[in-house]
Amino acid sequence: MHALAAFFNLSVLLVILAAVLDILANLLLARSQGFHRRWIGFTALALVGLAFYCLSLAVKNMDLAVAYAMWGSFGILGTSLGGWLFFNQRLKPCAFAGMGLLIAGMLLLHLG
Repeated sequence: MHALAAFFNLSVLLVILAAVLDILANLLLARSQGFHRRWIGFTALALVGLAFYCLSLAVKNMDLAVAYAMWGSFGILGTSLGGWLFFNQRLKPCAFAGMGLLIAGMLLLHLG
């Protein structure tokens, strides 16, 4: 139980929040149709700014390398799955295997 509580500390939650904001920004950017729908594009930019702010708060108590690796990995996973779910983008089985490896790597990086 102690390891689980240590995993879900404030810095990790901030990294997860930063990743969620980044994923939403990426999905909105795709919806903006190359900024033809300006308000959607500018909302995406604002979300990226908020994501970086959350990341900056997280690195106060977490190594930058760990925070950035987790943020990037969660962002890749979420954006890939979002494209698959919302934009009907095809993912090959090896893409899902890669996502599993990303998750395993994040756990090892943070817990190890």
